[in-house]
Amino acid sequence: MEEIVTCTQMKNLDACTIKEKGIPSCVLMERAALQSVSEIEKILEQEEHILVVCGSGNNGGDGLAIARMLHLKGIHTDIFLAGKESSMTEETALQWEIARNYRVSRVNNPQWREYTTIVDAIFGVGLSRPIEGRYKEVIHCMNDARAKKIAIDIPSGINGDTGMEMGIAFRADITITFAFRKRGLCFYPGRMYAGNVVVADIGIYRTEGNGNTFAFEKRDLTFMPERSPFGNKGTFGKVLVVAGSEGMCGAAYLSASAALKAGAGMVQIQTVETNRIPLQVLLPEAMVSCGFTEEENTRILSWCDVVVIGPGLGNTELSKKREQWFLKKAQEMGKTVILDADGLNLLSVHPQWKKYTGPHMIITPHIGEMSRLIGKSIGEIQGCMADVALTYAKETETTCVLKDACTVIAGNKGDMYLNLSGNDGMATAGSGDVLTGILAAVLCMYLKKGRKPDTAVAALGVYLHGICGDIAAEKVGERSMTARDIVEALPVAFHRKEEI
Repeated sequence: MEEIVTCTQMKNLDACTIKEKGIPSCVLMERAALQSVSEIEKILEQEEHILVVCGSGNNGGDGLAIARMLHLKGIHTDIFLAGKESSMTEETALQWEIARNYRVSRVNNPQWREYTTIVDAIFGVGLSRPIEGRYKEVIHCMNDARAKKIAIDIPSGINGDTGMEMGIAFRADITITFAFRKRGLCFYPGRMYAGNVVVADIGIYRTEGNGNTFAFEKRDLTFMPERSPFGNKGTFGKVLVVAGSEGMCGAAYLSASAALKAGAGMVQIQTVETNRIPLQVLLPEAMVSCGFTEEENTRILSWCDVVVIGPGLGNTELSKKREQWFLKKAQEMGKTVILDADGLNLLSVHPQWKKYTGPHMIITPHIGEMSRLIGKSIGEIQGCMADVALTYAKETETTCVLKDACTVIAGNKGDMYLNLSGNDGMATAGSGDVLTGILAAVLCMYLKKGRKPDTAVAALGVYLHGICGDIAAEKVGERSMTARDIVEALPVAFHRKEEI
């Protein structure tokens, strides 16, 4: 797993390395420059003309050291100081003097069309206000230039915690960030502005108690529990999908089929009678139950290991009765619950049902559903996704999967994951229903191993869902992807897991 840090955490780690470990700031700056030059050299061509645009802070100091090292390698490199010499930090002023001693070329009025590569070292992760005036003009010129573009640590103008654009932001092809990936490089639009992100080791390491945010990587799929060679369909978990309403069987089908493809041994769909025949034709591997009696409901709930509530459930009186009954009884019986889609919409208009939430539950709202749950606008949520998910997880004592281009998985104890798999093709009808099915199957894997549902298990399911989206994009492209393409990618994802 990769650790993700906030700006404050990064500053604390930097300070700890300098003060407690005894590594001087200037040494860290040299290491950052060396790593950056190593990455920059990988994309350089012959007859390069590089411009390094520097601010007055330590990010500018990194840029000055980079310019000097490129110059000493015989690469035509110019420095443009976008900040003020009088405002330089101590470390940056030292790098400015060293660059002058080595006669690195400086320019005051860059001819942007002359350069083949532009390096952005204006602002680091400490930017706290919108960019205006001269800085805005400079970044605009940098973006307009027909050159390869490289950002140092984070694209200037991107909020290091939220990924939001602060007035204007540098559009990089590559971002070389130091020690840890920053949150702002995970959330959009920061992730888009950053281009390809390279995390460079400069000698700053995790300290005890630092950080609680992570992102899964492909190699983490290898830790998924192995299937027992002598197991049976009951061994691999039983999923109950309470879903569908009259004329709405698609969501139930997608959730159930995803659960089966992701490895659940048995799946039963609790739905309305009009959905029985379509579901039995579409998915003969699943059982279908259409009765709604105390005896029948108790039987199927007792049977399952995980219950999914919500896909295509609707908002009729019957829908409300179905959801409340299964929420209440699942809590009483200690069943693991995934609450999604219409299940969340019904919860938003029946807030008293929060008494049925708890550690046994994973909720999977997209931003619109979260807006209805907490009464905040979509814009307000987008500006603080991590905080919103974490607050709601603690309030309801659930694991909250707040779905977006960068999905946040937050636990009620403060642990958090950001999902970096997937692509824009997954923004298609039914994709969320597929996620609930995958989550249910992954939960079954761990429940059968004696592990209670937790944030890491939920995050693994979200990551697998994104991997399937990436595989589907390889096959059909983002524009043409459907939810069924994501389901059909599951066997390929598992096969690739074996190859890692």
